[in-house]
Amino acid sequence: MANIASADRVGTKRLGAMVGGGVPMRDRAPVAGVLLLASLAAACTHQSSDTARADLLLDPSHPEWTRPSPPVWRARFETTKGDFIVEAVREHAPIGVDRFYNLVRLGYYDDTRFHRVSEGYIVQFGLHGDPHVNTAWLHRQIPDDPAHGSNVRGTLAFAMSPEPNTRNTQIYINLGDNTRNDAEPFALFGRVVEGMDVLDRIHSGYGEQSGSGVRQGRQGPIVEGGNAYLDQNFPLLDRLMRATLVEDQLPERASEPERASEPEQASEPEQAAAPQQASEPE
Repeated sequence: MANIASADRVGTKRLGAMVGGGVPMRDRAPVAGVLLLASLAAACTHQSSDTARADLLLDPSHPEWTRPSPPVWRARFETTKGDFIVEAVREHAPIGVDRFYNLVRLGYYDDTRFHRVSEGYIVQFGLHGDPHVNTAWLHRQIPDDPAHGSNVRGTLAFAMSPEPNTRNTQIYINLGDNTRNDAEPFALFGRVVEGMDVLDRIHSGYGEQSGSGVRQGRQGPIVEGGNAYLDQNFPLLDRLMRATLVEDQLPERASEPERASEPEQASEPEQAAAPQQASEPE
């Protein structure tokens, strides 16, 4: 009987020493140490990843920026008004689509602003929120693709100036049928496939005053001041919070509107009668 009582006392002590998951108290310190190390390793990995991405944004000459895109792909844009999805087709503008693909893939457009919005006309974005990144990309223009497609509602292309080879990082999306701009050699390479109503709701109250287009020469303050400048002077601008590739969708081959055979003559933006009546994306 004494042996049984002794055994019971030992069993009771052992049971009392057990903690969640059946780990004896004497083993808690090693387990806690392992969990702490794992947590620190995860935090370091995340921090290292963020640092690597920040370094990459400052180095547009890195080979990662020239990776060819898939033939057809989609990207989701998360904004302060909701999400929209665009589809890009590489054969419509191979040089431009490769650039756009990598800008999305590597997070260039994350936490930026829709700096130019003309109601019923276009919405434009693509200047970075960090002035150092803007400086790094200032002279990283790409060669022109041949003109392609028509500026109908929902299509998109790179903004550019009249001089050759001036496309860089800025994208415009047509909010209306702007076929008069087909007189310019824009290479339209994509279209909005979901969320066009989101784009219609992007704040347009500032019109051409919050940065305007490339050729009008008024984007210097954004390049030099980034988000801090825009948020202080144009606080109602909507934000592009994140752009990501959509991996779980396999889009069908996109049909691209044909370029209008007799486009209307595009007027010069400097001659626009009102800020929101700019004549062409730029």
